Amino acid sequence: MPQTTRIIKEWMHRVIKPEEIEKYLINGEDFINTEKIEAQLKAAAGPDPKQIREIIAKSLEIQRLEPEETAALINVQDPELLQEMFEAGGQVKREVYDNRIVTFAPLYCGNLCVNNCRYCGFRRGNKTEKRQFLQLDKIRKEVEALASIGHKRLIVVYGEHPNTDAGYIAQTIRAIYDVKVRARRGEGSIRRVNVNAAPMCTSELKKLQEAGIGTYQVFQETYHKDTYKTVHPSGLKADYRWRLYALHRAMDAEIDDVAIGALFGLYDWRFEVMGLLYHAIDLETHFGGVGPHTISFPRLNPAEGSALAENPAYEVKDKEFKKLVSVLRLSVPYTGMIITARESARTRKDVIPLGCTQTDASTRIGIGSYSEQYTEQEKNRQQFVLGDTRSLDEVVREFAGMGLITSFCTAGYRCGRTGDKIMGMLKKKTEARFCKLNAVLTFREWLDDYATPETRAAGEKLIQKEIAAIRKSDFYKQSKLLQIFEDSYEKIEEGSRDIFI
Repeated sequence: MPQTTRIIKEWMHRVIKPEEIEKYLINGEDFINTEKIEAQLKAAAGPDPKQIREIIAKSLEIQRLEPEETAALINVQDPELLQEMFEAGGQVKREVYDNRIVTFAPLYCGNLCVNNCRYCGFRRGNKTEKRQFLQLDKIRKEVEALASIGHKRLIVVYGEHPNTDAGYIAQTIRAIYDVKVRARRGEGSIRRVNVNAAPMCTSELKKLQEAGIGTYQVFQETYHKDTYKTVHPSGLKADYRWRLYALHRAMDAEIDDVAIGALFGLYDWRFEVMGLLYHAIDLETHFGGVGPHTISFPRLNPAEGSALAENPAYEVKDKEFKKLVSVLRLSVPYTGMIITARESARTRKDVIPLGCTQTDASTRIGIGSYSEQYTEQEKNRQQFVLGDTRSLDEVVREFAGMGLITSFCTAGYRCGRTGDKIMGMLKKKTEARFCKLNAVLTFREWLDDYATPETRAAGEKLIQKEIAAIRKSDFYKQSKLLQIFEDSYEKIEEGSRDIFI
């Protein structure tokens, strides 16, 4: 056996800690009961309109739905009721998060992987993939490129491999935070490093927490156990429960912002929505009401050398996609929702008003792609094919035209509004009020430092409208936040940076 192969196998043997799964099982069972979910979906067929409107009303009170209620929403077919769901989702989002949308960029640090996921271009068995992982100097160059256009948040993505283990991830987090670049008037930097990485044991996750990780994101991909086994034939990812409880272990390691998601197209979208809800419920049950910070719902996109990705057996059409996003928004009304650049610009513009809170922009997913010039759709350097590769400036300009203020805020995390604190404020609709102020402050900063003239003109119209609304608000006047905001805004106009409330 070659030495490298032996080292990898020995490392894989040490990764999974069965005792860190078993502590969460109930009578040896996990929280996904396939037969129960299928029965709930079947029992909810043909829901009564009165019942649906009662469920919508509950969501508008910012209360999480129960599985039976979500199953009823999934079964809605009536166009009028669907439209009511769409409108309610948008209303929920505005009340909990205001009319802002957060932007970020993904940064892929490597495509080395011990897994063989049938839908992924990075899978071990794909011989056409050019394998590499970024050294710290290259990561700094990538971050410089991203910070130079105004990004403040990253989701940093890693394959599952001993070369990109927890130690490496911790090093990259620290390196990213250290990067500073010149802007027009101030200094650009990344203020929030979120991580999409493989499941780890609690002791390894503590290394990430100590390095200053933001949100820890692990997607189950599919909650349907038979499908999971089929599409993950080998590697560490083949262990369904090790992945299912990855975020429980993260919470144990005091990473209090975690994120869930499913890859829609691997199995029936209805089942996956129920799986995401059950995941949120189990996290809340074990961690004092604190569930996922965000939910993601990417659709399966074509990937190099993957017949499954090219022709998904459970393709989700646009009409179904809108519905599943709406159901998720109503089911967990206080949780952030991420729509990604897997989707086309048209789809994102159509779906974001249903309740999405975050999206990526200027996205490139090839290894080293931000600091190098190459064709973005060069398949052998990326995990899958993107739907929207527009620049951050273009995306911000479109959002301004939609009446959405682009927020570059990371204040809550640095003020300690995470975990149970942020969850409580979201449920009480309080966080939205801080979000509005910080969104305007960071938008002012971004417009002055990075925007093109055309985008700045569109942004100025929106920002003045937002300021007028803030000045009219009794809440801001009575809480004395208005004066704090006015002073902060003036300082940013004069050249100060990274001011938050």
